[in-house]
Amino acid sequence: MQETIAVHHPGTPNRSRPAERARVVSGTWEIGHNGQVTAATSAQAVHTVHRPNTTAIGVIVWLGSEVMFFAGLFAIFFTLRSMAPEQFAEGHSVLNVPFATVNTLILVSSSFTCQFGTFAAEREQARATGKSPKNWGAIEWFYLTVLLGGIFVAGQVWEYATLVSEGYVLNLNAYTSAFYMTTGFHGLHVTGGLVTFLLVIGRMYSARRMGTREVSSALGISYYWHFVDVVWVALFFVIYLLPYFS
Repeated sequence: MQETIAVHHPGTPNRSRPAERARVVSGTWEIGHNGQVTAATSAQAVHTVHRPNTTAIGVIVWLGSEVMFFAGLFAIFFTLRSMAPEQFAEGHSVLNVPFATVNTLILVSSSFTCQFGTFAAEREQARATGKSPKNWGAIEWFYLTVLLGGIFVAGQVWEYATLVSEGYVLNLNAYTSAFYMTTGFHGLHVTGGLVTFLLVIGRMYSARRMGTREVSSALGISYYWHFVDVVWVALFFVIYLLPYFS
């Protein structure tokens, strides 16, 4: 884009015309050999830089290491199963599969409530604007997630107590060792997630308004919670359902 402003000298015809004039966006002024003052301009586009969420990236990288950890547990489980198939068949016969199925559905449901809370956090809505669940904020959805996760952990503790009362303790055989090891470590991860949910809720309460820090925290815990849910679905299939197909 260029604008020319003529400097009129006596006896010199005016070379500029109004139709040729344009607004200067940016540039420098130049004086030509013919006495004209010229504005040399160049329009520069301003680009918005979208930086990745460092909290979310950190959680994803950490979950990558957790994948390897649980992969090791699965490997141990299948190794022991191949070494003592009779013990695994006997151990599976005492499991309460219907109860574990209901407990699994409860944990899977908590993944949906967690995601609804994340959607609310992305809208920067911390608290409910009405009694209907569609008006709930991140805090209400996360509280419900903690409740469902707590029910799951309580159900797992009840299952452990029942098995121990029947004599199936940790060091009984290869099956009980593999069972308590895999499900126990997962239960610890769920418990850690519940504590983190409460910390995120407390951060939202203390903040005057939802900001980047609160939204990032909600995203981070949602990634973690979906991860532990997916891991449990895999464990449930391997421990409770796979023996029916083998």
